[in-house]
Amino acid sequence: MKQLKRCPIGIQTFEEIRKSDMLYIDKTEYVYRLTHELKYAFLGRPRRFGKSLLTSTLHSYFAGRKDLFKGLAIERLETEWVQYPVLHFDMSTAKHADKATLELELSSKLTGYEKIYGKGDPDQLYLNQRLEGLIKRAYEQTGQLVVVLVDEYDAPLLDVVHEEENLPLLRQVMRNFYSPLKACDPYLRFVFLTGITKFSQMSIFSELNNLKNVSMHPRYGAICGITQEELLTQMSDYIGNLSEALGKSGEETVRALTEQYDGYHFSWPSSDIFNPFSLLNALTDGRLDSYWFGSGTPTYLIEMMRKFGVLPSQIGQADAYASDFDAPTERMTSLIPLLYQSGYLTIKAYEREDDIYTLDIPNKEIRIGLMKSLIPYYIGPTGPLPSGTLARMNRSLRHGDLDGMLRLLQQFLLTVPQCDHTQYEGHYQQLLYIILSLLGTYVDVEVRTATGRVDMVMRAYGRLYLFELKLNQSAAAALHQIDLKDYPSRFALCGLPIVKVGIRFDKETRTLKDWEIAF
Repeated sequence: MKQLKRCPIGIQTFEEIRKSDMLYIDKTEYVYRLTHELKYAFLGRPRRFGKSLLTSTLHSYFAGRKDLFKGLAIERLETEWVQYPVLHFDMSTAKHADKATLELELSSKLTGYEKIYGKGDPDQLYLNQRLEGLIKRAYEQTGQLVVVLVDEYDAPLLDVVHEEENLPLLRQVMRNFYSPLKACDPYLRFVFLTGITKFSQMSIFSELNNLKNVSMHPRYGAICGITQEELLTQMSDYIGNLSEALGKSGEETVRALTEQYDGYHFSWPSSDIFNPFSLLNALTDGRLDSYWFGSGTPTYLIEMMRKFGVLPSQIGQADAYASDFDAPTERMTSLIPLLYQSGYLTIKAYEREDDIYTLDIPNKEIRIGLMKSLIPYYIGPTGPLPSGTLARMNRSLRHGDLDGMLRLLQQFLLTVPQCDHTQYEGHYQQLLYIILSLLGTYVDVEVRTATGRVDMVMRAYGRLYLFELKLNQSAAAALHQIDLKDYPSRFALCGLPIVKVGIRFDKETRTLKDWEIAF
């Protein structure tokens, strides 16, 4: 294997990456474009998608660190390299805070810059007064306009997004803190905020209505993340090393990486965007794994799914206007905005005539990670689905042995302790949907036909499976319904052999009672 530059896993400081000669995917043309086209900008991207590195890059650029940009695109674009005073606030340190703790954390951040630019009048006690004074003093002392960078502005709010009591309190603290930014316009060169979710400008940024949201702008669609073109050009040697480790050809490796980590679009049209955190980890470790989900449990997402009554099978294909999924978080009437803004859904298509976007789960890592997070709510927290069982189920399915796969599932469910909500058919439909999704197959539920709805459709290893599920009714009756309503005719043109499956669940044993399979 070739000796290559180290991938910056978990390193979000541009200066450290450049000084240590680590791999850096050149995004500096976007930096130049952003800073010369706009004065106030907001960028929303999922966690671990490169927002902090982008903010750090902006910091180095505005600090006039020309030496760090040698050989990058911006070197040929920038001719002045002015050194501006930069106020850089990382709000990720203010997570899991109550009102008093949040105010102390913000005060500490201001104190750090007050050591550089001095304290204001003694009567400037409040956070917004101190920030306004700080900006004016930085301008007066340096003779240059001030740059304000706020990374992960919504971090203090995400943990309480589902709480009606705490969210307004913390939101008011943040609103007050940011309020001077518009009043200080004459002293500012550039203001940039990043975050995951979109809290409305009215409630968070007060009258800062000139903040331009570039999150869905095609010109900035690839400002974070790694495009396939960047992977194939700037990272070709890394693909070669991974191919050797996996025992695959280069083309097979790219296909595997694409299926696992690609598929994000933050505008339309847009290049395919890889999750950078997962991709860099895979190239470093020489294996494909669920890195993004392994780096954090989406607790707030699970809580919001409960709040909105969203079933696992409902996280997937959805048609929506941009206003439906780019809506302010605290005004959501559905879970779609949070799913999109957090990276669990992404844009997959756009119909310009109707102005409608199609959203779906980006890739295999997200689909399987989501299902793993949700399964404890269907089989109980003490009964995780063992990876060995999943592997055996997948092997049976790959060999066309659906009977063997269902037998393994039946045996596993017999070991699961008693859990709630098992007295209706929908529980077992969602349970089966989650487990089959964990196998990496394509699964859909309640698929419409001319004569009714198929309970579940699965495409796996060159076959299309049609499932009809019954609770305390015979598997023969379930199979008969498939034939009676002629469900297979709906899929006659799919080009795959169709397998009909009738399953009976038993509410006493809470597992598969029996099943019938017909070809």
